[in-house]
Amino acid sequence: MTAAPAFACSYLATPIGLLELKGSEAGLAAVTFLDAPGLLTETPRASVAECLREAHQQLQAYFGRELRDFSLVYDLTRGTDFQRQVWQVLQGVGYGRTASYLDLARQLGNPGAVRAVGAANGQNPLAIVWPCHRVIGAGGQLTGYAGGLPRKKWLLAHEQPAAQGNLFG
Repeated sequence: MTAAPAFACSYLATPIGLLELKGSEAGLAAVTFLDAPGLLTETPRASVAECLREAHQQLQAYFGRELRDFSLVYDLTRGTDFQRQVWQVLQGVGYGRTASYLDLARQLGNPGAVRAVGAANGQNPLAIVWPCHRVIGAGGQLTGYAGGLPRKKWLLAHEQPAAQGNLFG
């Protein structure tokens, strides 16, 4: 039995809540929202692990509207082959754009996999970085988001100054 890899951990206060970043020298492994009361509200820059420094800086730049596209190295060993395919296609949904679950399923060559795409999207380990918040219902409605619909709405509004439209249509 192989031991789980040890990850460094960092926290980033954002306008929509506290983010936890996990990673290793191999790259970023997770970005998750923390909702529990009493958790850190900010981490001094000096305490950010070196392996997470770039992710920390890029997320700060994203929230400051100075960055649209993340350029990070990932340390991701989890996920099924299908989930990884969905996450790869998800990365193609550009800043200020949206795509539906059906759009992503079509990109995968499997338009019947809409629900499976939605489930894989919900398991995205890299919130914001891999933009699952940009995936909406086929009719344009906001649908589920692991970070909560108010955060999804905020993130989409945050990207509003960018060109709007559907990525694939």
